[in-house]
Amino acid sequence: MSRNGSPQADGERHAPGKRRVAILGSTGSVGCNTVELIAADRNAYEVEALVALRNVERLASQAREVRARLAVVADESRYRVLKSLLAGSGIEVAAGAAAVVEAAARPSDWVMAAIVGAAGLAPTLAAVERGALVALANKEVLVCAGALVTDAARRHGARLLPVDSEHNAIFQVFDSDQAHAIERIVLTASGGPFRERSREAMAAATPAEAVAHPNWRMGAKISVDSATMMNKGLEVIEAHHLFDLPSERIEVVVHPQSVVHGLVYYSDGSVLAQLGSPDMRTPIANALGWPTRIPAPSPRLDLAALGRLVFEAPDLERFPALRLARTALNAGGGAPTVLNAANEVAVAAFLDGRIGFLDIAAIVEETLAALPDRRIADLDDVYDTDREARAHASGRVGNGARRAAGG
Repeated sequence: MSRNGSPQADGERHAPGKRRVAILGSTGSVGCNTVELIAADRNAYEVEALVALRNVERLASQAREVRARLAVVADESRYRVLKSLLAGSGIEVAAGAAAVVEAAARPSDWVMAAIVGAAGLAPTLAAVERGALVALANKEVLVCAGALVTDAARRHGARLLPVDSEHNAIFQVFDSDQAHAIERIVLTASGGPFRERSREAMAAATPAEAVAHPNWRMGAKISVDSATMMNKGLEVIEAHHLFDLPSERIEVVVHPQSVVHGLVYYSDGSVLAQLGSPDMRTPIANALGWPTRIPAPSPRLDLAALGRLVFEAPDLERFPALRLARTALNAGGGAPTVLNAANEVAVAAFLDGRIGFLDIAAIVEETLAALPDRRIADLDDVYDTDREARAHASGRVGNGARRAAGG
């Protein structure tokens, strides 16, 4: 751990009957919504730790609001500012990657894993390995190391609670006791801001247009993933690990209203679906209270006002990212790790204006082709594969991807 040594949880301070929680990624959109729900019912929770990347102003405000025991900033350069902001509060302060992992390892009952990208893998695994209830809002954890994480969960008695709206929807209507009767599951996709755009029009898309999601309020990276439909591809891989289903039994359907979040088809002809307003506080509350339902301030559905619900098949020609994700899932090994790493590099380059929108999928596809047959046996393999893929994708960005993709 950096800066102030290794903080130790004080077991004597834990109040019986309260759920002790930790939020990894507390200053992102999912983390902020989680803090909001906890703050609304302070008597039900104790906050063991809050973790943020570098937004120490928001982190300090959250820590004071929910009376967290520990606040950790991953960016060590922000430690002194955080320390100053929390001076006199009695809240422990730490910084650095090791401190993030140690925060996840502290004795909380429930951990929100909402650190974006592959950076969330080590702290999430630390929570899993001590048998916690782990609310997964970071799909990349299962994409990069799905078998490792699910195997660890089985060995240590951890429970994975999906927070993505689609996976949480499936979780709510997936009858594990009747798993033999489940034919397939369906994840819905909004189609993003470019659902009706031609590829020619998408070639000129700006970052501002790509992050303007029509239904959801999300961070920039996830919003771009929604625009390319890579987000849905990553969700297919995540669903494979969460529900132990092969790719061919996991379908995707475009549903622009984002009201039906997931469906399960059963062998008797029944189709069970979960519906709700497009508000992340609903799936977060479902995971936070599990196995008990708790209140959430999400808007209630008015089906009569909606009038009709629209569904359509995804267009794999205009949105090749979904095809690439299925290819990676079927290839197995390190292919999903390569897919995720290349996508993170390409999305960051697009947001920085260094490549065009269509270059994102092109860079991912070329990186997958360049790094086949990678083996994943442990976390070191994950990190090695991730580094190789990032290096290759970064080189592709520097070699004029915009021109190659026709952007």
